[in-house]
Amino acid sequence: MILLQLAADGLLLGAVYALFSSGLTLIWGMMNVINFAHGDFVMLAMYVAFFAFTLLKIGPIFFVPLAAMALFGLGVLVYVALVRHVMRGPMLAQILSTFGLALFLRYAALWAFSANFVSLPDNLVGGVYQLGGIRLSASHLLAGGTALVLTLGMHLVLTRTDLGSRMLAVSEDRVAASLVGIRAERMQALAWGLGAAATGVAGGLIVLFFYVSPEVGNAFTLLAFVTVCLGGFGSVPGALIAGLLIGVIESFSAYWLGPATKDVVVFALFVVLLWVRPQGLLGRA
Repeated sequence: MILLQLAADGLLLGAVYALFSSGLTLIWGMMNVINFAHGDFVMLAMYVAFFAFTLLKIGPIFFVPLAAMALFGLGVLVYVALVRHVMRGPMLAQILSTFGLALFLRYAALWAFSANFVSLPDNLVGGVYQLGGIRLSASHLLAGGTALVLTLGMHLVLTRTDLGSRMLAVSEDRVAASLVGIRAERMQALAWGLGAAATGVAGGLIVLFFYVSPEVGNAFTLLAFVTVCLGGFGSVPGALIAGLLIGVIESFSAYWLGPATKDVVVFALFVVLLWVRPQGLLGRA
């Protein structure tokens, strides 16, 4: 039974990993731009949710959409003010610009919020559910279930709607898409907005059971890159599978080897898998 418990905990956490990583893979798939500030977007969303609760006294049903909207706006702003300009330059300029953005957001948060760790009350989403002997906390169940639904929803939007078709057309050939009347810059701005909104939802969910500090974005950036590389750059289903897999591996390795070693196991398996299949699980060679 303990194995089922570990698997359930890992899958719920992995679904949240998949959600914010799907935003990173969407941006890469649309523009071949690597966003090193992706984890810091999650950090900002966590602060939005934290202050929405502490100052406005609103619960998750309101502060999660609020964080998503705030990060959507930030994503569009970053594209308009920064990314669309550096896309004309060499890859090194793109890398350094988003890396610089990550440092700016991190140190701005340190200046504004200090380096102290803060968190929401443990009983904000209280309760534990029993399912055949498996105990599922309400906060993890809410976070994992919502993240899974939204990640699948993002995949359906990209593959089953006219909007998704236009975004994929721009990702395949920006010039050709423009010739048939698709406004490429608008689609790319939307991709940045949606990718950032995914971090907004994920941050609003993670803050239910995780601490907040300006440095927490480091860990989420690394997790997002591992998840996207493992699943295959540009593949939302790949990000989902990889996120769930990483969550389960972390859960089992933390139980058997200790919490301090769980990241070592994840990164070791990640390196081995990429050695065997460099394009990731669902990526194209």
